[in-house]
Amino acid sequence: MEDKHAANILNQFTRQAAPFAAAAPVRNEAALARIVEAASTSSNDTVLDVACGPGILACAFARKANHVTGIDFTPRMLELARQQQAAQGLSNLTWFQGDATKLPFEEASFSVVTSRIAFHHFVEPLVVLKEMIRVCKPGGMVVVTDSSPAAAKAGAFNHMERLRDPSHTRSLPPEELAGLFVTAGLGHPIVEAMPLPYELDSFLARSFPAEGGEHEIRKLFAASLSDDQLGLSPVTRDGQVLFTFPVVIVAARAPLR
Repeated sequence: MEDKHAANILNQFTRQAAPFAAAAPVRNEAALARIVEAASTSSNDTVLDVACGPGILACAFARKANHVTGIDFTPRMLELARQQQAAQGLSNLTWFQGDATKLPFEEASFSVVTSRIAFHHFVEPLVVLKEMIRVCKPGGMVVVTDSSPAAAKAGAFNHMERLRDPSHTRSLPPEELAGLFVTAGLGHPIVEAMPLPYELDSFLARSFPAEGGEHEIRKLFAASLSDDQLGLSPVTRDGQVLFTFPVVIVAARAPLR
């Protein structure tokens, strides 16, 4: 990871850690269950959660799998992950601090390798995906869940997200994210849309935009109420701006080798 981007990640996610961990869409139990199900998780599985953040998905996997390992670049996120584990009384988790582009694990170490709401922060998502495949057992599951705007709206969506979070690189449209799987040798994956409900004020309250960014974002949402330029289908209700965040689950089995 290049130094400037690494500094952005540490800065943003050290500050975002607590509000991110508390956010309702991040903790959405139905969404977590869909990811665990997409991985065909069983009690025999060993799971790796790449860029695990505050450990919410890792703990969801741990309730069903044999053992779960979480790795994240930001120490503050891992502190919250350990707190999450303790609060749920789970003993079958291990945490590592490290870089997703250079995973510190042997080949074929895990039967499920997953990553949630992180690929849009990677400068080289294909490198990360290839690392995930490397540490996945032959025939194991590789599952990526991320924000994924429609191709026609991706430019506007990514502009808004960079204003909100300077560590954002690019959210890939569903067909492009699926194409990464093909390029990496996973074949054509299953792609499942999982749109999540958001509210603008709380969305911005847990963010740390660049100076002037919040004002510009509110202008973009106001314009999008009439033309949906962001692809988020925003509406106003009781003085709040509600919208739907585009998320997809992309899953495939690692090749037999």
